[in-house]
Amino acid sequence: MYVVRILRNLTRRRFRTALTVIGITIGIWVLVVMSSMANRINFIVDGGATYYQDKIIVSDATNPAFGLGSTPMPLSVADEIASVPGAAVVVPEVQLLLDPNEAGGGGFGLPDFIVGAVADADQGREALQVRAAQGRLTTPDDEGANVVVLGADLARKFGKRAGDSIELRQVEFEVIGVLEPTLTAPDTLAYIPLQAAQALLTADAPILATAGLGADQLISQVTVYPEAGMDTEVLADAIEASVAQVGTLTGADFDREITSATEIFNAIVVGIGLISLVVGGLSVINTMAMSVAERTREIGIKRAIGATRGRIMREIVIEAASIGLLGGLLGLGLGALVVTVANELGRDSGNILFQLTAPTAVVALAFATVLGAVAGLLPAWNAARLDPVQALRYE
Repeated sequence: MYVVRILRNLTRRRFRTALTVIGITIGIWVLVVMSSMANRINFIVDGGATYYQDKIIVSDATNPAFGLGSTPMPLSVADEIASVPGAAVVVPEVQLLLDPNEAGGGGFGLPDFIVGAVADADQGREALQVRAAQGRLTTPDDEGANVVVLGADLARKFGKRAGDSIELRQVEFEVIGVLEPTLTAPDTLAYIPLQAAQALLTADAPILATAGLGADQLISQVTVYPEAGMDTEVLADAIEASVAQVGTLTGADFDREITSATEIFNAIVVGIGLISLVVGGLSVINTMAMSVAERTREIGIKRAIGATRGRIMREIVIEAASIGLLGGLLGLGLGALVVTVANELGRDSGNILFQLTAPTAVVALAFATVLGAVAGLLPAWNAARLDPVQALRYE
């Protein structure tokens, strides 16, 4: 009965109520979409932070790509790094763009990469673990074979499953596995044995090959795992001081470069929420104030027959909160639709822009409901203060 009465009050001026609900809906819709984009960015950044945790990436000092070893260098660099005190495990690697013409990035996040390394060379020290959803991961025995394990997004993009074949840089590889989705960098990577990657790198660097460096002597970066208790920053400085023409990247460097950018984007999302608060709040205040004015005699009758001020306030606030909840539900639904459609349209190309989470949905609904309730406090207070006798005389 109480719910029916609230619905009746809200539908007395359907057009006005609808406009207020639409205003809140648009605000929550934008908030949901932007928050989902922020979630996606934060998830990618968290994955990157895990990847760079307790390790050092060493690449050529002239390498223009932040943290991505793309400039060829001799394998002997790994031996020099291994001799630096504090370096426990040194893993030579090759990284290549899957599409050489995609140097500017392949959508939202990093472009698709080919990564070559000897399997298990990290000796169990890698923090970012991946698992196979189909087939298997590479093993040391795969060295010398053209096999590949595809990230989830790459497998979907090219329509490949374990047992299929795929052409990487004009060389045919057998797909021996597909990774479970991680929603971060590994989804866009193709993992191949080191020797196969070195052969591809040689084709990319013919000058080095003719200078006496064979395919088995080329790499593009080295991952260094410090000894227990060794400070990664100290070891990174020691590597740069001991090995000529190399640059290092640590987890702290990654945080400094990336975290500040994500903080700016998160601040933008908060700003959008504040704008929604102001616009939606003013709309609710206006709607409920006009509703109270139109129901002055009704409120006077209720007060005259014994309704307390608290009950009057509660009724108005619940009506305002209901407007906020309705706008929140519509905004959440519209935002979820936009996020789902956009992700599906970009899934084949690997452009997954949004990640709508349960906490985001709950916060959006709570935000809209609380916004409505708070905005209804002033009209509710004015309604509760009405003198019953004067209210009954109101025309």
